[in-house]
Amino acid sequence: MKLLIQRVKEASVSVEEQIVGQIGRGLLVFIGISGQDTVETADKMVKKLLGLRIFEDEQGKTNLDLKSVEGGLLLISQFTLYADCRKGNRPSFTGAGAPEEANALYRYIIAKCREAVDIVEEGSFGANMKVSLVNEGPFTVMLDSEEIFRS
Repeated sequence: MKLLIQRVKEASVSVEEQIVGQIGRGLLVFIGISGQDTVETADKMVKKLLGLRIFEDEQGKTNLDLKSVEGGLLLISQFTLYADCRKGNRPSFTGAGAPEEANALYRYIIAKCREAVDIVEEGSFGANMKVSLVNEGPFTVMLDSEEIFRS
């Protein structure tokens, strides 16, 4: 599983010219799910995501997590995080999870985040979405379960 996390001042996602999710200050998270990901992987990644201290405190140090700043989450499914560009110029997405299983894990991640965060918005799985954001910093972090949880 890959989470591309952007600290934002605001973010929104639209489908067919209609806003389906938007937040003020918080985290915009693009979620890539592989064919090997499980509920256990999702649990670990959600815990890591929610514990990230990437918001500034009074001294300007990144010491605060999402809950400390009462921030929101905008979660967007993004299979293209599994693009494999090693051969040729056309990316391969064979590492991405099958849509049905990936959507089930995406829904699970949303539900887990809603247990801990007051404002959780989402994109539309599989839709052609337009994402707008004001990146704060800019501050962007990639969490890759294969790198983080390697034993």
